[in-house]
Amino acid sequence: MTYLWSGMILVGIIYGLLTGNLKAVTEAVVSSSRESVNLCISMAGIVGMWTGLMKIAEGSGLIEGLSGKMGPVLRFLFPGLDPDSRAGRYISVNFLSNILGLGWAATPAGLKAMENLAEAEEEKRISGIQAAPAGTATDEMCTFLIINISSLQLIPVNIIAYRVQYGSANPTDVIGPAIAATAVSTGAAVIFCWIMNRKGRAG
Repeated sequence: MTYLWSGMILVGIIYGLLTGNLKAVTEAVVSSSRESVNLCISMAGIVGMWTGLMKIAEGSGLIEGLSGKMGPVLRFLFPGLDPDSRAGRYISVNFLSNILGLGWAATPAGLKAMENLAEAEEEKRISGIQAAPAGTATDEMCTFLIINISSLQLIPVNIIAYRVQYGSANPTDVIGPAIAATAVSTGAAVIFCWIMNRKGRAG
């Protein structure tokens, strides 16, 4: 991504220089920089509010209670994973954060979940239990990654915040389409993972 964005910026500057529009490029850079700072400040408040609510929910035991309710879902998606394990708890928090549109809160939980899944696989190898080769992603890791990539969310907080920032008359109008889109994409991801897991167990 670094090379991609750097290349796009460089091409834009060179094109502006060759076409005599370097002044317009400079003005666009200054204007975009100012707009980026304003957007970051606006988003910081929203991030702080939702992350704070997430911490309150976690401290009050609400997250733990909701995570416990996700046991059947985790057993279906991750047949070889104990829902009460540390990895299972982090996966639950990640899913709940994504459903609420809190990608900022979901990312740390997702990283910890992958770390714990890797540790669990390493413990299997040490104990002599059948495990995936070192350096190879397990079925649980692949399933977790695919579900995350499918854009699992019900409340698109980021998009709503952007729409508010840019003066949308009805910033929450995207909730309906977002639910429909995530239902299709996540449904396809779940079906794919279920089929692949069955093939893996059959093999």
